[in-house]
Parts: sequence; structure tokens; C-alpha cells
Amino acid sequence: MKITRISALALSLAAAPVFASDLDLSLTNDSVKGQVNFFGTQDELQLGAGYTYHEGSRHIGNVDFHAQGRTALGNLPTTAGIGLRGIAWDDDQVDGGAVGLGGFATLNIPDVPGLSFTGALHYAPSILSFGDSDDMTSVELRGSYRVIRNAEVFAGYRYLNTELDFRGSPDINLDEGVMAGMKIFF
Repeated sequence: MKITRISALALSLAAAPVFASDLDLSLTNDSVKGQVNFFGTQDELQLGAGYTYHEGSRHIGNVDFHAQGRTALGNLPTTAGIGLRGIAWDDDQVDGGAVGLGGFATLNIPDVPGLSFTGALHYAPSILSFGDSDDMTSVELRGSYRVIRNAEVFAGYRYLNTELDFRGSPDINLDEGVMAGMKIFF
């Protein structure tokens, strides 16, 4: 079963340039994540899919759908999106998921070409959660620098938390930590 998952991930990463706009790979101390976005920042819609493997056999998948556009915050050119992030997760004894409402914004710094900052927040209350999840919060913050025309490196913080649907159960952090990675544009 483990070989099948690794083979499927390798195949999907190899096929990404055929149908994707960008491929995002990131690491924390306990996890690795791959994200494929299908449309560029100039398009009015964004569709993406990702997979995270967290140490200890936790598997997390996500599908994103956002309306996006260009705007400005102050004098900073910004790409912003509002929409949905569907997250499903599986651990040894429990599993669940949710459809979070939220969005993202990427601010470009004109005085330093190539430098940008991105923030994303999605929240799912219990009505939009399923399985063993009672609610879910997803936050990601990153600073990026485009080193060449079609690639950038980034560092930031990722937080994915859910409350379990069992009476008296604490929240669990499905994925949390300082991250580093790279994004390749096609």
C-alpha cells in the first residue's frame, strides 16, 4: 500500500507540467507537501490539489477552488482569492475532513523585484465538517523570492488544526510548523 501511494505521488508530480500552472513543494520538520495549481495568477479562477504526508502515517489531501483577481493594498500590487478549500485526512484510528471557507492574498513588493508575501486562511465550522472532525482551521503564511523567471523559493509557517468530534477530546494539530520550499512555474 505504501509503495502504491509513493508511485501515485511520483506519477502525478511527473505529469504536473502537462496540465498545471505551478508546482509547489514544501517541507516542515514533520511533513512534506506537494501542491499543484492549474491556472495562473492572471486567470479569474484558481483550482488546485495537494497532498501532505505527515510523519506517523497521517495523510492529508486538499482541493482548492477560488475566484481570484488583481487588486492593490495601499501601493502594493496584490493577487487575492476568495473560495473553498476541501480537506480530507486519515490517521491510524481516526479520519475526517471539512470544506473551509476563506481565501488568500499575495502582496508583491515593487521596491524589491521578486519579493512577495502570501497569507491564506480557511475555516470550516462543524456544519461543514465530516468524519471525526468537528471544525477545522487552516492557516499558511510565507515570504517568497523569485530567483529566476520560472522558480521561487519560500519560507513560512503552516498550521492545520481540527477539533475531534468526541466529547471531551482536545483539538489536534494535523500539520504545524515552520516550512521551506520551492515553487516552479510552467
